[in-house]
Amino acid sequence: MYSSDERNEFFIKTVEKLESSNLVEGVIQLGSGTIGYKDEYSDIDVMVSTSKAEDVESTKSVVHQILREFNPIYIKEKQFSRDIYLLIAFMENSLEFNVSILPSELLNVKSPLWKVIVDKTGFVSEKMNAENEVFQNKPIKYNVNIDIVFEFAYCALSLDKELKRNNLIYALKMLENMRDYVLLVQAMNENKKLHQFKAYDTLDPSFIEEYLSTYQDEITVEKLKSSSKKLKELFTEVVDQSSSITMDNELHQLLHLPKG
Repeated sequence: MYSSDERNEFFIKTVEKLESSNLVEGVIQLGSGTIGYKDEYSDIDVMVSTSKAEDVESTKSVVHQILREFNPIYIKEKQFSRDIYLLIAFMENSLEFNVSILPSELLNVKSPLWKVIVDKTGFVSEKMNAENEVFQNKPIKYNVNIDIVFEFAYCALSLDKELKRNNLIYALKMLENMRDYVLLVQAMNENKKLHQFKAYDTLDPSFIEEYLSTYQDEITVEKLKSSSKKLKELFTEVVDQSSSITMDNELHQLLHLPKG
């Protein structure tokens, strides 16, 4: 755990080292740090951009070196495309760095929480502002690329089938999938950023209370049936409140729920 001042010291040192590299064109801070870290558990999230795509690999090595100077316990490297990388570094006492490296031309906005910290040419701010305008003007800001209503119904039907087989472990997995879809729709209803969204404690308190009531106090067929029924009802509520997601009559019937 780190105080905001301690975390900010790590952040400033990182930015100074990045800015001193000729390979780095821009540095963008992401997440809660842009408005003041939420608490002592908050991560440090940044995007590092290069003016040329061919500099990404070398810049990744620079970022590796900077992070290693902080004596991390572990660094994980992920590659999302040919020219986009993410380095996740875990420090002592649970501090986590998430540093993405990409060409400036591929910079994008996935949430309203971002701030340009370094911009050596002016292009980084120009690109981020243009991407932000696109993001803000999207009628649906977060495209989850799945048919949420069908997938929820499919899990619910699978759960019912596995309960008849007394396959409680698989039924529990389906129950958790159903909960994930309920959370997803509610987060969309409240215009929460879905990209890496985990601040479930910020959701509407009445929803949280209803959601938590779907958890069973023991694992039995009857208890899981009760949880499933509550989740179906809650899912119907959040879908009814959605401006972008609907459930047709056939799926309502399939779930044995009344329409509306």
